[in-house]
Amino acid sequence: MKRFLMALAFLLPSAAFAAGYSGPLDKADYDLRDQASLQRGAQIFMNYCLGCHTMQYQRYQRTFEDLGIPVDLGQELLQFTGDGPGSHMISAIDADASSDWFGLTPPDLTMVARVRGADWLYTYFRSFYEDPSRPFGVNNEIFENVGMPHVLQELQGVPRQTYERRMVDGEMRDVYVGIRSDGSGRMSPDEFDQAMLDLTAFLVYTGEPVYLERQRLGYYVIGFLFVFLILTILLKREFWRDIK
Repeated sequence: MKRFLMALAFLLPSAAFAAGYSGPLDKADYDLRDQASLQRGAQIFMNYCLGCHTMQYQRYQRTFEDLGIPVDLGQELLQFTGDGPGSHMISAIDADASSDWFGLTPPDLTMVARVRGADWLYTYFRSFYEDPSRPFGVNNEIFENVGMPHVLQELQGVPRQTYERRMVDGEMRDVYVGIRSDGSGRMSPDEFDQAMLDLTAFLVYTGEPVYLERQRLGYYVIGFLFVFLILTILLKREFWRDIK
């Protein structure tokens, strides 16, 4: 209960930041039918996010089966707890210790895509920039003063807010052109963007694992209702046929 309340306390001010951000969000053009993308997203989450964040409502085995990963292979490469495949994705970090380190316990991310939205997450992952004034040396453009380190920096490299000298209204000015990596990461900018899209897709999946099945069943339900409507109309005509 304590962890739930602390996570809720973290999410409420976060929602206020999200609501207060008025800038544009990048479109997260993900596809939940792309299992390769979801598998890559799961790999990134297990290796870089699960150390601090939990997914207490998601089970390993369900994830492996939905993403087309053999359970034994998933346990070997993606499950590091030594528990059975039916266990939940629980971080090993101590809640009290993490509260001391980060100011608040990192929230559970099972439903974060439904709280934030896919576009917000995709933009957030790519909006960290170097800021020596912050405790972890980074800040975020759409979540100002976020208390989270840039754990994906080894993939992206050191991100910096970049300005270029351009002619504006007849004068040379420093114009902000966005966040640029220093090139020290393991991925190119395009590869990093794709990786963040994969991670976003995985978080969208965990927010509603039955989405594709619900969508598939929806067509049958609509079809049934349409046929039932036709039968209802024909029945009404039959009842009222002899009534003048």
